[in-house]
Parts: sequence; C-alpha cells; structure tokens
Amino acid sequence: MDAEQITMLREVLAATGWLERTGEFGRALRTSARTPGGLLLVGTPAEDPWHLAAHLDDESRLAALPGLAPTLVRWSPPPGAPAHLAVGLDRLEAARRGETLFVVAEEAAPVPLLERVDDARRTGAVVLALEGGDRELRGLAHESLTVPAEEALVSFDGAQHLVSAAAGAPEGRGGRARGPRGLRDRLARLLDAVSGPTVDERGLG
Repeated sequence: MDAEQITMLREVLAATGWLERTGEFGRALRTSARTPGGLLLVGTPAEDPWHLAAHLDDESRLAALPGLAPTLVRWSPPPGAPAHLAVGLDRLEAARRGETLFVVAEEAAPVPLLERVDDARRTGAVVLALEGGDRELRGLAHESLTVPAEEALVSFDGAQHLVSAAAGAPEGRGGRARGPRGLRDRLARLLDAVSGPTVDERGLG
C-alpha cells in the first residue's frame, strides 16, 4: 500500500465517522482489558471470532499490552483441543469484576448467550459488544458498536480489524492515539488483510 492509498482510506472512513466510532470502541476495549487472561472473547454458536482473537493477540504483543491478549471462549470445544482452544462457556460463569466480556455477534445473540452476558455483568465484569443490530445484546453492554448489515463501506469483518487496530494504537497525552505513523501502519495491515499483501511490505510488521 502506498501513501496515497492510505490517505484515501483515511479520508473515506473519516467522512463516514467509522474511524471515530471504531476508535472510541477500541479505546474502551483497551481501557477495560487490563487484567492478563481477563479479556473473554465469545461469539455465537455459528461462529467463533477466530480472526479477531488473532488480531487482538498480535496487537497485545506489538503494543506490549498483555491485557489485550484474549481468552477465546468457545461453544463446543472438541475433545483433546489445546488448552487455549478448549475454554468453554463455563468460563463466562466465572467472570468477575476486573475482567471484560467481549461479545462478537453479527447475527442475533441466542438466549443462552444473553443470559450469560447478563450474569457476567451482574458479577461486575465489563461487557462490550460488537453486533449487527441486536438491541437486546446492545442493552446489556456497557459499550457497543453496531455494524448494520446494510452498511456498504465497512463490513462486519472490516470493523473487527479497525477495532483491534484502535485497541492496540499507542496513546499520547489525553488518551488519544499518537501521530499518523501508528495509524498508518495499522491501516496498512488492515488493507493487506482485506485485499491481499502489497508489493512493498516494509514497515508493516
């Protein structure tokens, strides 16, 4: 990706407010996820948020923010799965104050998930939701980001990339992301993930 492509992407996204919305949500995620092992990432029975888990893990490592490394909570871990892939829904029942439950649900969250989210909130966990228009899930979350199905510019997957990049972006005074360099590199990685690697990958990490 060259500088012109990055500038165009920033201008397009900024014009729609997506950079601001995903940036605010990403900062909320970074602020709440301070306990190593305490960021619980869960999807729906139809889809585990594998890609977001991988991106958050990368951002945690690159930004030296151990709290951002997620614990992927799965609906049906297969027998014999490695420990980091064998965490089931019972982990949500153990959620407590100081931990963050991050729910990713492009489709409507099923009742069993909503019940566990409600329980986790009652025990003091911070609840974040990236959803596709689920009012019930949004109502349970302390912070939420809605990606409507009819949104033409940013897909649900694209929003996950933007959120993870914002969560790992370095901060300056006042809690704002520092300088264009960090954002530029993260937008470069975002476009690479969406459209494939560019000819010049120097500096993309």
